Amino acid sequence: MIAADYPFLDVLWTMFIFFAWVIWFWLLISIFADIFRRHDISGGKKTLWLIFVIVTPFLGVFVYLIAESKGMAERRAQAEQTARAQTDRSVSSQGDPTAQIAQAKQLLDSGAINQQEYDSLKQKALAS
Repeated sequence: MIAADYPFLDVLWTMFIFFAWVIWFWLLISIFADIFRRHDISGGKKTLWLIFVIVTPFLGVFVYLIAESKGMAERRAQAEQTARAQTDRSVSSQGDPTAQIAQAKQLLDSGAINQQEYDSLKQKALAS
């Protein structure tokens, strides 16, 4: 009877510890990723930050978060903005009806689709 030997509060405590470890490792990975993505500091400073975070984990993480929180947020926002711009460019190039019709024609010529499917794709492109 495992349930009798492991009371409910012990289960809650185990869950709390497990989730604390998950959050801790997520925090470490986020900080390591931010350190490696930085372009404003040299390799030596990156190495010093990494050593500081590894040797004194709690102090290193909290000092990095306090010292670089604004920079982390700005770098993350810039990365998201860059990713969004790349996605918008790829979607906008697909949104051009002429390009869609040309791509459908290439598929028709290669035999990947039949005439009926080509006509359907053409109508969708012209409707958008």
